[in-house]
This record gives sequence, C-alpha cells and structure tokens, in this order.
Amino acid sequence: MTLTHIDENGHATMVDVSDKQMTSREARACARISMQANTLAQVKNNSLKKGDVLAVARIAGIQAAKKCSDLIPLCHPLALSKVAVEFEINDEANAIDITSFCKLTGQTGVEMEALTAASVAALTIYDMCKAVDMEMVISNICLLEKQGGRRGHYLRADELR
Repeated sequence: MTLTHIDENGHATMVDVSDKQMTSREARACARISMQANTLAQVKNNSLKKGDVLAVARIAGIQAAKKCSDLIPLCHPLALSKVAVEFEINDEANAIDITSFCKLTGQTGVEMEALTAASVAALTIYDMCKAVDMEMVISNICLLEKQGGRRGHYLRADELR
C-alpha cells in the first residue's frame, strides 16, 4: 500500500492534484450532540442566555468548512460553491442531529470540509450550552455520502442514528 501523504523520504507532503480532472464533487457528513432534556428544551425555545444556538452553530459550521485547510494539515484550500448545515431535534434521544453538505467543482473531494462543518457545529452547540449542561456528548461524526472524483459514489451502509 502506498501512502499518499508521505514522500519517498518519509516526510509529510501535500498530494499534487494538478493532473486530476475538474469534476463536480459533493459530500454529506453528520454528527450528534446529546444533552439533558432541559438543555434541549432551552435550545428549542431559544431561551439560553448566549442566544440562538442553532443559528450560531450553522454559521460556525459553514465558516469551518471554508477554513478546513487552515485546520487540517495537508488539506487543499478549496473554492466551495455550496455549504449547508442542518439540524434535526431528536426529542426521544435528547439530541440534536447535525447534517452538513459541501459541494464544488474541483480536483479534490470535499469530505473533510463536510466532516469539519458537522464537527464544529456540534462543538459550537456545546460551547453555547455548557453553562447549563457540561454532560453533553458529541458522537457519531462520520461521512454519510460522497460523489464525484476517481472513486465515484460512496454511500454509508449503516445508520448511526
């Protein structure tokens, strides 16, 4: 097996994508943040002192996708054409399920951007709710789907939620 981020001398290197074809690429990722029922109620009622938790988390996730190459070593800076972050309140699990979507036309995929968006959105929810609930748990961060590029279409087989 050849490692793509290691050169012949064993040094970390950024993959050269200049010979790759420009194609449409997109990825969806998810995360879950579980919390106490009272905390979830405050998020839903927008009654936390820090403000609208989901609105701030959505912006944080979008910004994180755009800054992915600043956060993850060896990631290429990408000109994203679309980033979306959505939330689903899961009352039964006392959780917020986060789904992110990233899209571009380029020479490398957007999986890391989608994963970063979902992760930072979850971290932002934690930050905004930690004054009332330090027991929150962030889990199930994973790639759900990716399309485009050399490897084609990937769709996660199992449902983590």
